[in-house]
Amino acid sequence: MTAENATDGTVHVARGRYFDELAVGDVYRHRPGRTVTDADNVLFSTLTMNPQSLHLDASFAAQTEFGRPLVNSLFTLSTMVGLSVADLTQATTVANLGFEEIVFPAPVFVGDTLNVETEILTARRSRSRPTQGIIGFEHRATNQDGVLVGRARRSALMLTTPVEESADA
Repeated sequence: MTAENATDGTVHVARGRYFDELAVGDVYRHRPGRTVTDADNVLFSTLTMNPQSLHLDASFAAQTEFGRPLVNSLFTLSTMVGLSVADLTQATTVANLGFEEIVFPAPVFVGDTLNVETEILTARRSRSRPTQGIIGFEHRATNQDGVLVGRARRSALMLTTPVEESADA
């Protein structure tokens, strides 16, 4: 870390956590939550070329069992992962390796607030990359009433603490 722009203090750079800072069983509650707007749903659906009437047509959606438009479930998934980035993977991830067991047990509607937590499920050093490891995450999203609206397991290739940072500790 360089202090070339600092005048009187220490320079702090935001980052997630390195592989060796993540412990299996730990749970991270990400803040702030995210309240979903109609613009979010319409923009995400149209940007991703998803013209599903359940997301975009209020008259159509009013005739369904939900009585109103549903928020695009891939927006829910993206927000679940996105809310975890600052705490866990900002500048410390190498690659997202994959998703599995993605479920949406309850619908999300415009006006709902998504609150997300992530549990560290697995951790193992990479056999082929000595400065990296693979973390298994489970992201869980609840709405403002505490109802589980999304859950996804994913794995990511993460950096280990750089030698110069571990030497400073």
